Amino acid sequence: MRGFGEIAERLRRSTVQVGASDPRRCSGSGVVWNSDGLILTNAHVARASEMQIELWDGRRLEARVIDRDPRRDLASLRIAAPGLEAVTPGDSGALRAGELVIAVGNPLGFAGAVSTGVIHSIGPLPGMARQRWIRADVQLAPGNSGGPLANAQGQVIGINTAIVNGLGVAVPSNAVTAFLRQGARPSLGVTLRPVSVGLEILGVEPDGAAAAASLRQGDILLGSFDDLSDALDSGRDVLPLQFFRGNRNKVREAFVRLPAKVKAAA
Repeated sequence: MRGFGEIAERLRRSTVQVGASDPRRCSGSGVVWNSDGLILTNAHVARASEMQIELWDGRRLEARVIDRDPRRDLASLRIAAPGLEAVTPGDSGALRAGELVIAVGNPLGFAGAVSTGVIHSIGPLPGMARQRWIRADVQLAPGNSGGPLANAQGQVIGINTAIVNGLGVAVPSNAVTAFLRQGARPSLGVTLRPVSVGLEILGVEPDGAAAAASLRQGDILLGSFDDLSDALDSGRDVLPLQFFRGNRNKVREAFVRLPAKVKAAA
């Protein structure tokens, strides 16, 4: 399958390693989205304001994080390297179950590793809000996050994000387009996990909306991920949130002011 090999090689040349300033520590993968130096990856990969990118040819460049959307798990970065080999975005809305897909990334330190499979399903996932996700039976491992998921023509139709119940989960390319056009969606600036009575706060970003409202690690927000997602997308500037702090017999309330939306130029 010479054609398949050529497609895979083009994708490998458009896939980068994304890591911290220490070049020995690779956090994940990224995709050259535009030839002028725009890189797409996962928000959970690009955690700092500055990251380091390693291109397919071994060049290492400093990258500035332009925008992050933790809810979509997307981040855009910029490097000073014109003339890069960029991917061709595809239409994730045209995907169907059973289609062949190709995943490229840097799992467990293996640069440019290729995995193939088929689309399993497309749609929302329980506990991951109401947005659509692509599920595919491709083999992913730590380091694949942020890399491309492409169709049989080599068009990128998703950004690999996680493994859920044995299947690879990717952000659809149409969500990437919306992120680049509209910027990040409103966020509390917290890391959450579901518990029996709501959503436990595992971490709070120091400069986030939740921190400004005095929410803390260990607080339990009442409601579900879907409820919270709907509230964040409601267009309101201030959200009333009920929560437990220690004593689960006493319901507290916090009023969280969401930051004004500012779209940084990519």
